[in-house]
Amino acid sequence: MAFLASMLMGCEKTLVTETDGGTPAEQQGNLKVSIFQLEQMPFSQFTRSEAGELVTCLNFAVYDMDGNRLNKVNQKKGDSDFGSAGFQLAEGNYQLVALAHSSNGNPTMTDPAKIQFTNSQGYTDTFLYYSKVTIGQEPQTLSLSLRRITSLCRFIINDEIPEGVEGMEFYYQGGSGHFNAATGFGVTKSKQDVSFGVETGQRQAQFDLYTFLHDSQGTIHLKVTAYGENKSKLLEREFDVPMEQNKITRISGDFFSGATLASSQSITTTTTLDGVWGGEQVLTY
Repeated sequence: MAFLASMLMGCEKTLVTETDGGTPAEQQGNLKVSIFQLEQMPFSQFTRSEAGELVTCLNFAVYDMDGNRLNKVNQKKGDSDFGSAGFQLAEGNYQLVALAHSSNGNPTMTDPAKIQFTNSQGYTDTFLYYSKVTIGQEPQTLSLSLRRITSLCRFIINDEIPEGVEGMEFYYQGGSGHFNAATGFGVTKSKQDVSFGVETGQRQAQFDLYTFLHDSQGTIHLKVTAYGENKSKLLEREFDVPMEQNKITRISGDFFSGATLASSQSITTTTTLDGVWGGEQVLTY
């Protein structure tokens, strides 16, 4: 069934088998899905106004068993049907994928073995559901529990941002911007980068960097650059940061005090628990 597609601001170009939001007619399909929880937290906690921008976009996609995409539904926070979708499918076997995130655009989901976010869209906390589904004569209704597949490096600069520094750039390798829906692990050696503006005199500046690891554990090589006017490089430092899926690695220290260009420094490690994520690893540089 081909859905009538409309353009959603900030989303990838709409295809014949893709729709933004849903309509009451589409909700009457023989496969109805709704999100029940994200990483053991009720989905309602992520959609209330006080939940902030943790989850602002949802994507549902159905593929045949050869990996050909048949239907895709994009939703954004505020849509009346946010969290549920319906598909009309012929009898047979299918692959079902659901994603929750807050990227600036929808990922490319043409191939379930290589779902892609890009640097320009931004990498965010991302939750995944994947399952094989058999459609018979009777309609099905599924409640989906999504799990977190991202790893987070939380980089904190304790000392004061000096005058002349306009922003911080983070360039990292070792993770991936693409992942396989069947495993939740990264599938390419991506070069990820993100930049943030800063203010002179700012202290305890925090920067969140997300990636998809190639396994449950991994290490990213992180290059951190302070830049000035016209992106001129003022100070650059490099770190090897251990990461785990569904865990935060928090790395903090004095970035500017006593540092020299392109310096590197060892880091020490302790581990604590985080109530929302699966855990937090604390590093000091």
